[in-house]
Amino acid sequence: MKLADMRQLLAEEGIQLTKSLGQNFLHDTHQLRRIVAAAGLTAADRVLEIGSGLGPLTELLLASGAEVLAIEMDQRFVAILRRRFADAPRLKLVSNDALAWLRYERRDWSDWKLVANLPYSVGSPILVELALAERPPSRMTVTLQLEVARRLAARADDDDYGILTLLVQLAFEPKDSFKIPATCFFPEPDVESVCITLERRAAPLLPPSLAPAFIRIVKRAFSQRRKMMLKLLRADWPPEGLAAAFAQLDVSPQIRAEAVPLEKFAALTRLLAEPTP
Repeated sequence: MKLADMRQLLAEEGIQLTKSLGQNFLHDTHQLRRIVAAAGLTAADRVLEIGSGLGPLTELLLASGAEVLAIEMDQRFVAILRRRFADAPRLKLVSNDALAWLRYERRDWSDWKLVANLPYSVGSPILVELALAERPPSRMTVTLQLEVARRLAARADDDDYGILTLLVQLAFEPKDSFKIPATCFFPEPDVESVCITLERRAAPLLPPSLAPAFIRIVKRAFSQRRKMMLKLLRADWPPEGLAAAFAQLDVSPQIRAEAVPLEKFAALTRLLAEPTP
């Protein structure tokens, strides 16, 4: 689907795009093919696509032979998608708010891949929701704004390192990424865009049962970035236990959360949240 096709279809349907929903459609075929290639799809794959819009990416996902579960909340586009792909037996189309649907439709995503041009307004919470699922996808290849991509790929002491970094990287490792020019979208967004691939870790850093404690620790530690992490955590954990855990991990009592690596956060979670034998 080229830009001219998009313009014509939108005009025929009398559709005005909604900026608040992040409706900036990627129309450049070269960039769409790069996304599919980054996802490494085969006919044996099951793919979750969020924010299908007019279906240019959906078309290529189906062409790979994969089974596709597409979620689109805008009823105008759902109707178009149903017409466009009426003869696509390997496509299941869900008309719903993707974030809400993911929260109540709990399922095993472990043999799925997420491949999507995510709506920029909800890209981060969708990634967190899937990353923290008990059985998360094997790979997530997504297009989102450059600012979010930097946070997803950040390391301790980076300016972009924070809560989003840790909640997603607990289960996923950032891999390749590439920029997509604004001219490849319609309408052109006001932000720079990046396609980034996240691979599920071969071995989890924490069992699912400790994820709630990890989230609690991370959010408290970053609640006031300029304050020492130890002092912030005292709001939720006994000072003696915190002091002992920091000493055991060789973490300075004066350190701020932005300087603490993911692995240290995971180890701290084990010390504070695992029951004592």
